[in-house]
Amino acid sequence: MSLFNFKKKTKKLTVNRAGGEAFVQTPKMQLASIMLTSFAQDQYYRKANATFDELVKLLAKVDPVFAAKAAIYARKKFNMRSITHVLAAEISAYASGQVWAKDFYDKIVSRPDDMLEIVAYYFGKGGKTLPNAMKKGFAKAFDRFDGYQLAKYRGENKDVKLIDLVNLVHPMPTQRNAKALEALVNGTLRNTNTWEAKLTKAGQVAENAEDKAEMKATAWKGLIAENKLGYFALLRNLRNIATQAPDVLDAALKTLANRERIKKSKVLPFRFLSALDAIKDANLDNKSNRKIQKALNKALEISLDNVPVFEGRTLIVLDDSGSMTWGNRKGGKTPIEIGAIFAAMLYKSNDADLMRFSDDASYVKPYFGDAAMSIANGLIKNAKSAGTNFHAIFQKARKAYDRVIILSDMQGWVGGYTPKDEFQKYKNRTGANPFIYSFDLNGYGSLQFPESKVFALAGFSDKIFDLMSLLETDRKALVNEIEKISL
Repeated sequence: MSLFNFKKKTKKLTVNRAGGEAFVQTPKMQLASIMLTSFAQDQYYRKANATFDELVKLLAKVDPVFAAKAAIYARKKFNMRSITHVLAAEISAYASGQVWAKDFYDKIVSRPDDMLEIVAYYFGKGGKTLPNAMKKGFAKAFDRFDGYQLAKYRGENKDVKLIDLVNLVHPMPTQRNAKALEALVNGTLRNTNTWEAKLTKAGQVAENAEDKAEMKATAWKGLIAENKLGYFALLRNLRNIATQAPDVLDAALKTLANRERIKKSKVLPFRFLSALDAIKDANLDNKSNRKIQKALNKALEISLDNVPVFEGRTLIVLDDSGSMTWGNRKGGKTPIEIGAIFAAMLYKSNDADLMRFSDDASYVKPYFGDAAMSIANGLIKNAKSAGTNFHAIFQKARKAYDRVIILSDMQGWVGGYTPKDEFQKYKNRTGANPFIYSFDLNGYGSLQFPESKVFALAGFSDKIFDLMSLLETDRKALVNEIEKISL
């Protein structure tokens, strides 16, 4: 996610991944976009390893301090994991002797396994010994974790285990973790209080299938009653709860739709759609299926509280071209799934019109009272999956809008050139001079618009809504948010 206000002398043209004309982004913007959009998976126009290679090249072009801040921002504010592990490992080449480096490696860690993933990537890329800054930062990070957390992320059966990391960085024992570190070194550290451990134990000690089913049901009941299941774990295990412990399904769904739990969770919005897909494929009885779908819809509607209400009239435009509908379906991470959720949420929360475009564009008119989930599913189901024609947006737009929000991978190619002229014709025809929010859903690194009122965005968290509410009064809000990170 970043902001790029093109000055006349920097309006450089390039060719995007689809072969169409586009505008160049600065290296700083490209880096930030990748950090907030990449889930380290293959995309339509780019493989995961190619994304990592681009990240390495961009790191050589930006201030490493900004890169470090962008990594922390992505990890802490947007809950991005794998891509931040990659950048944290790669930054080590620029961190030697830097006063900020130790603090960076401390602050980039949210969970113990963040350290394991960073070290595994570092060694996997040929690293021989850990840099001193990484050692010191990780040793300091251990201070924040207690025995429960260290046991949960021991990393057994992994290439890099927690005990390996302890031997590499030599953390100083604290009152919080001294006993756990001693047990870890002795090989006796175990945690029987996690929900995974409880269910695993049920499967291990049961003598037959009937006992196993009964013990798993008991484990789920205890976890739900004691509120020991995190929000994401609850969302991910709805099918298991429905089949293994149907007696507590109602209690689980009550928690799922709890306003405070939704507000505090870091679950990304499109996860609700992914959960719905999983339930539809779960072969549950109709009664349970309906209950879960109803709760998921309610949870998503509650999450609309985080969406800003903009002044004036808004046009929301979803790209439903072929590259948007392609991708790894596991986890609901195709660009159109992400875009459709955001389109539905913005549509329901604002005085807005909704448009879809591919090789052509047309208005979509869902009933405003429909659930956001239903609107999103309709957009996905009816995707045209053809070419990408940005010109069509402004050829078909009929009203004078105060802002236009475009959700796309920005790989326009129909017509071969950018829609700048069509955008100007639209403004002349309607008298509008809208802000353009240009969401790059894959972080590919090129833009379709060079206008001064254009904000190039990336990212899937509800944090993006907080920043959008600032942009029309502070055009540098996004860059400023990253720069505020303290190292």
